[in-house]
Amino acid sequence: MPAAEGPKGVFVGLATVDTIYTVESIPKRNQKISVPGQQVSAGGPATNAAVTFAFLGGRAELVTAVGAHQVAAVIRDDLAQHSVRLHDLAPRRRDIPPISSVMVVRGTGERAVVSANAAVFTDIKPDFDPQWLRGASILLVDGHYMPVCIAAARCARESGIPVVMDSGSWKQGMAQLLPFVDIAICSADYRPPGCRSVEHVFDFLRAQKIGRIAITHGASAIRFVDGDKRGSVAVKKIRATDTLGAGDILHGAFCYYICQPQATFRAALTSAARVASFSSRFPGTRAWMEKAGVRG
Repeated sequence: MPAAEGPKGVFVGLATVDTIYTVESIPKRNQKISVPGQQVSAGGPATNAAVTFAFLGGRAELVTAVGAHQVAAVIRDDLAQHSVRLHDLAPRRRDIPPISSVMVVRGTGERAVVSANAAVFTDIKPDFDPQWLRGASILLVDGHYMPVCIAAARCARESGIPVVMDSGSWKQGMAQLLPFVDIAICSADYRPPGCRSVEHVFDFLRAQKIGRIAITHGASAIRFVDGDKRGSVAVKKIRATDTLGAGDILHGAFCYYICQPQATFRAALTSAARVASFSSRFPGTRAWMEKAGVRG
């Protein structure tokens, strides 16, 4: 359970139902395979980040669309189990929430994912309640349900709350989000218009007056810019069992560690990378918590 005095983080974005299968290889066209078991849990970038933040000792609140369909109980139950408070943007909708089918290759941790993501709830209104930010130390937005992310980031900027953007790709409406972002943590696949390299991405985001930027690249070092400083954070080499959600876990852990007294950008990234690497040793996005010696 999170400590009552822990920092409060608000996370805005996608929630899914993840069905995860471990396979020897990704099926070929028209091939059918059978596996000995499956895992089912809530997923999505903001969701996994919120669960991680709560596990490490923070008070996490998630703003997303879940709905009233019976399948949505998977998401609600998982969030309740991990002490994440839910603010549902679609409480009366009967749509089936986004379901992600995930195949993880045994021995390498590589995965293939099919999901409808935010396309299920296409007309969500940006009804972000500023009261949700009361007492918050940090806000993370993942770019799904973009109008809500923009509304939340605008409210946070007006309240002096740091805004972290998690992005693996350029999304429609992101140009309107960037003016409210303080910290950008992007994957190496993130490419704003006109950017053809990581250096272009750094220059682009700095031009948006984002002072702290990190770019992750799987098991390779994290490159970062912190004001006028540039550097890198090594990622511990491990034998990965499952890399699903490792980036989400890194973002949630970063939000927790950057909220600690006297935290530096490099130190928070270093601690977050350690947590994400540890999580990749175990299947799914929750099993690592049972084994963790990293809490707090």
